[in-house]
Amino acid sequence: MPKTQKRFKIFGMDCAEEVSVLRNEVGPVVGGQDLLTFDVLKGTMTVLTGSRESSTAEIVDAVKRTGMSATFAGDSSNAGDAPADSGWWTRRGRTAMTTASAFFVALGFIAHLLQANVWTDALGSEGQGGGASIPMLSRFLYSLSIASGIFHVLPKASFALRRARPDMNLLMTIAVIGAVAIGEWLEAAIVAFLFSVSLTLESWSVGRARRAVENLLDLAPRVVRTKQGDEVVEVSPENVLVGTEFIVRPGERIPLDGEVIEGRSDVNQAPITGESLGIPKNPGSVVYAGTVNGAGALVVRSTKASGDTTLAHIIRLLGEAQSQRAPAERWVDRFARIYTPSIMAFALAVLLIPPLVFSQPYQPWIYQALVLLVIACPCALVISTPVSVVAALASAAGNGVLVKAGAYMEVPARLRAVAMDKTGTLTEGRLVVTQVTGLNGHTEAEVLERAAAMEFNSHHPFAEAILLYASELGVRFAPAAELQMIPGKGAEGFIAGRKFWIGSHRLLEERGQETEELHLLLEARAKMGQSLVVVGNNDHVCGYIALADRIRKQSRDAVLAMDRLGVEHIVMLTGDNKGTADSIAIQAGINEIRSELLPEEKVAIVASLVDQYGSVAMIGDGINDAPAMGRATIGIAMGAAGSDTAIEAADIALMSDDLSKVPWLIQHSRRMLGIIRANVAISIGVKAVFVALTLAGAASLWAAIAADMGVSLVVIFNAMRLLRRGTTFRGR
Repeated sequence: MPKTQKRFKIFGMDCAEEVSVLRNEVGPVVGGQDLLTFDVLKGTMTVLTGSRESSTAEIVDAVKRTGMSATFAGDSSNAGDAPADSGWWTRRGRTAMTTASAFFVALGFIAHLLQANVWTDALGSEGQGGGASIPMLSRFLYSLSIASGIFHVLPKASFALRRARPDMNLLMTIAVIGAVAIGEWLEAAIVAFLFSVSLTLESWSVGRARRAVENLLDLAPRVVRTKQGDEVVEVSPENVLVGTEFIVRPGERIPLDGEVIEGRSDVNQAPITGESLGIPKNPGSVVYAGTVNGAGALVVRSTKASGDTTLAHIIRLLGEAQSQRAPAERWVDRFARIYTPSIMAFALAVLLIPPLVFSQPYQPWIYQALVLLVIACPCALVISTPVSVVAALASAAGNGVLVKAGAYMEVPARLRAVAMDKTGTLTEGRLVVTQVTGLNGHTEAEVLERAAAMEFNSHHPFAEAILLYASELGVRFAPAAELQMIPGKGAEGFIAGRKFWIGSHRLLEERGQETEELHLLLEARAKMGQSLVVVGNNDHVCGYIALADRIRKQSRDAVLAMDRLGVEHIVMLTGDNKGTADSIAIQAGINEIRSELLPEEKVAIVASLVDQYGSVAMIGDGINDAPAMGRATIGIAMGAAGSDTAIEAADIALMSDDLSKVPWLIQHSRRMLGIIRANVAISIGVKAVFVALTLAGAASLWAAIAADMGVSLVVIFNAMRLLRRGTTFRGR
């Protein structure tokens, strides 16, 4: 993989069309288009080390030729560096010129109105000439309005003309120049102004999505209160080394990922995981940068540098998602590439055929051809899809669902089959005590006390579950003396001077202390998916403890929701034994179970599902199930907030252990596609109506651009609806 070399802040890059232009122009300069990555949300371009070393000046000049501008933002290995201040003009220039265009067109109209005998004379003649009757002052003011309106358009139009790649900038420039040529000064000024408004709105819509992502950046505090001996020193997060202890006061945001070493509190993790309830944090608990501390003070030991926190990963991957375009975006882009030159050819035919073939006057048909160019502008069509995708990605991230590319945002809407791992996906991924049973006169408390005494120094999952359960019940015990391990089976030791043993069903059988009745009882428990720990002494069996991996609360509801959404096939894949797998599947409401699988067998099953159903998701922990997730159409990682590997392995990462986010994501993806289809239909429909009106001679330049701007507004605000933060699946 090439190493990142340089980052540039690009001004004027607001949509996928401009990204395509930059790829074509800058790609040859740096050694290939594959060495460029773009983040539309942040307005940045990253150049990777390639076959040739390009200077910063060469790259900036290449960007300038496209009509956009660039400034060097530093070596992108310093991911936390902020780009240099772009200056007022770069940030506000477009809005200023749009305002100036409106001001001058209004002054020009007023000047004409004051000198006209009839007020309707100032409205223009809509293709019938009459330019000579416009006062010189009005022409001058209209000229200023036109110049202001197309100030930011002309460089891009010039580039499109030189490269013979007609785009909306060239279409509008031709329309404005043509309107001036036939004396329609007012309409030319209105077209320039409204198109400038349209581009400003496009920039605003991307800016709003950009601000939604920048809100993530603002989650992490800019100051960390570190402990240095007995003193508390405030430092920048970038200067905090891994292992440093820092203090988080009640109500403050946590500045870095870390482990709690002192204090207890509830932490709101919604910014990272989308969970609405506070999560209890005690010594040993993991906390994440950007989350909000509750009522208790915490002392935390940092475990990651500021540029490597979970929040930093989310921000970086969300930015990179913009460079991988969704299928709908690519379709619109291909359509626009064919559509724009076709419309220009059609407008030329409208201009030439009536006068040359039917001997009609040129003047009206020049005007109608210009109207066609204006209404044919693909602006609304081009921005409708990327704005929708960006809004959907930002909304998903805000809900704890990290979609790593726009290309993956569409897939959940079309899922026909879902394969799920068991441990850590359908279940909590940790053993808990489900039952304690005393035998031969022993109580449950006595069995638990002896088991805890024997397991006190063990780190086995069984031991941890037993000790946690004993702690929760307040069971008091003294660690067993002279403890000896029996490898793979259990342990022996002395409690109050008497020898006891603890171990598996196999150890019980080897000791010869098992009765037929007890054997049948333990076998029945095992078939129910429970693991068993038996406690006894030299005289008899004291009792047994049943443990199981508990199913998540949301699992059954999530499976039912996916079924209601039309997912045709849901299957559980696990390497666990059949008894355990069947028990969990019944609780989760899954009918098909594949158990005792090796990793390669999971891959083969997922491959067969892809062959049969086409669009398949594999849901797992992102590490053990990575091969199967890679073979599926999309891989979804559960609980990725605690695992960088999980985030990297999956196409989509659920930052919390909440399986209900999957049906929410399916619904969210379908909503996005519905909005995209509506936007495309509205854009094309309005244009079709105006083409018909134009051919009938009933359309005007100002009405055409007003309609185009209106459609742009509709598709932008329609797309922005995706930013609303619905957090739960809505059943039908």
